[in-house]
Amino acid sequence: MKLLNATLVSIMLAAPLTVFAQSNNTPRFDQRQANQERRIEQGEQSGSLTPREAARLDKGQDHLQTMEDKAKADGKVTRQERARLQHAEDKQSKRIYRQKHDRQHDYNRDGKVDRPHRGGHV
Repeated sequence: MKLLNATLVSIMLAAPLTVFAQSNNTPRFDQRQANQERRIEQGEQSGSLTPREAARLDKGQDHLQTMEDKAKADGKVTRQERARLQHAEDKQSKRIYRQKHDRQHDYNRDGKVDRPHRGGHV
């Protein structure tokens, strides 16, 4: 009986550690995901991203999360999976930069693209 209790206690103590190890084996990826989501949010607030652009970028972030979930599904993220995740994050980061720095803006946040004036006439 004591052996059974000791075994149960050790399993109960080890279980949270296993879950923590599985959920936290991509800390760089998770931090970068948070940074990219913050960049998208900032772009929405400043108007440098239109609602449509922001929605498309959010969808890309969701795709990255799905990729991470699949990589973690077996409990271990391999070197190849990690490289694939990093490559996908790099592409998403470039998309965010391009969309934030194109000439489409929604400064008045009315859902319509504010186009810059051309030719110097106001």
